[in-house]
Amino acid sequence: MIDREIGFRIMNLRLDRGYSRECLAELAGISSKFLFEIERRAKGFSATTLINLADALEVSPDYIMKGYIDLKIQGEIAEILGKFELKSLEKVEKLLNIAYDLAHYD
Repeated sequence: MIDREIGFRIMNLRLDRGYSRECLAELAGISSKFLFEIERRAKGFSATTLINLADALEVSPDYIMKGYIDLKIQGEIAEILGKFELKSLEKVEKLLNIAYDLAHYD
């Protein structure tokens, strides 16, 4: 059995991306039945499957496994944001939201 939160995160990411179970399974190179079992926490999966799912969902494997990204990456992002003047952070936030939307536009 896998951690129940992992299957839940995968399912939520899939739904957030607007993917059917069949679509995500195809992108990750697994069967839709196997993906169903992963989401329902009935089956574990290999590191290769984890990487394929993470790539298909455009998240880090850390996020799927832990629910957050590596703290080193967060620290690097915080360091970059710290270089901006306080008054310009609202613009930076808008740009980041645009970048996110562009990265998830199909």
